Amino acid sequence: MTASLHETPLHALHGEAGARMVPFAGYSMPLHYPLGLLKEHLHTRQAAGLFDVSHMGQIAVRARSGDPGDAARALETVMPIDVLGLGVGRQRYGFLTLQGGGILDDLMLANMSDHYLLVVNAANKAADLAHLLDAIDTACTVEPVERALIALQGPGAEAALARHLPVVAEMRFMDARAIAFAGEEGVAVRSGYTGEDGFEVALPPASGLALARALLSEPEVKPIGLGARDSLRLEAGLCLHGSDIGPETSPVEAGLAWAIPKVRRRGGDRAGGFPGAERILAELAEGPARLRVGLKPEGRTPVRAGAALYGSDDASEPVGRVTSGGFGPSLDGPVAMGVLPRALAVPGTQVFAEVRGQRLPCAVVPLPFRPAGFKRS
Repeated sequence: MTASLHETPLHALHGEAGARMVPFAGYSMPLHYPLGLLKEHLHTRQAAGLFDVSHMGQIAVRARSGDPGDAARALETVMPIDVLGLGVGRQRYGFLTLQGGGILDDLMLANMSDHYLLVVNAANKAADLAHLLDAIDTACTVEPVERALIALQGPGAEAALARHLPVVAEMRFMDARAIAFAGEEGVAVRSGYTGEDGFEVALPPASGLALARALLSEPEVKPIGLGARDSLRLEAGLCLHGSDIGPETSPVEAGLAWAIPKVRRRGGDRAGGFPGAERILAELAEGPARLRVGLKPEGRTPVRAGAALYGSDDASEPVGRVTSGGFGPSLDGPVAMGVLPRALAVPGTQVFAEVRGQRLPCAVVPLPFRPAGFKRS
């Protein structure tokens, strides 16, 4: 018997907008709207797309001592990032690591002055909460926050959102601010999973739905589903947990070493002290055995996740696999990401993906496939 699906606070809006709903991470979520995946993708690149991401987990972490520094120190025991150096009103990308050096989950972490707000992947939020409770409950309270979460992405996002939340016009990439809408308090951050300038806004369910409706009344805003969200993040070269990264993948293999600062590496003032440090620090110093890469298949045929990668068109054994792949509407061609041995993970190298019994040539290319449009100043 299939378990009933959860509904987000924006569920009624999806029905009104004619969404095709599908099961995703235990929720009923919009795959696409009548506009269609291709046009939704291009609209986000050209104007502003509204995404319901309320299925994702929001977790508040507060120091039991009342000193935010104690919460930062506790969080540094579960992730290899610089939490102590994260300023108030700023957000940072990070990940929870496992003892074997793999990634339990990747997440966004914001310093909200009196607490840290973590936004984690929907499929992992129960495991993440349990992991944090087990690891840092003595030092911190760890509580889920039940709110609507909407993302507005694209070059027109600032103008549309500023009509309703004027403070966002003052924000730059990775800023986080306390906001209020319809008499209720929430949080806005300037970031996104599309490679475009954008915002995520967390509000109580009723005011979150009200803001979503208000934004959809703006001429540049259209609703966007999971399908375009995935093609947008693929063009941006961003990892999807469960596909490109997971419990067996280290941050270094995943090309995420940039998120591990010097202070947490060998020789740093706060080196190590996180799960999997032995493997991760060794890979940072000596290099990993394999790496995540961008792949540009020849021709028009998309290469999907799971396809085997070969070093030549007649090799008998695969050397890697595709982790994400599809058609890039902004690029008018197929794009993919995969894992390859370090010797082959060099831009310009040719490998071959097996697609329906055929070997399709693919070039290893730098990521992202499309330059980011974040507002950094």
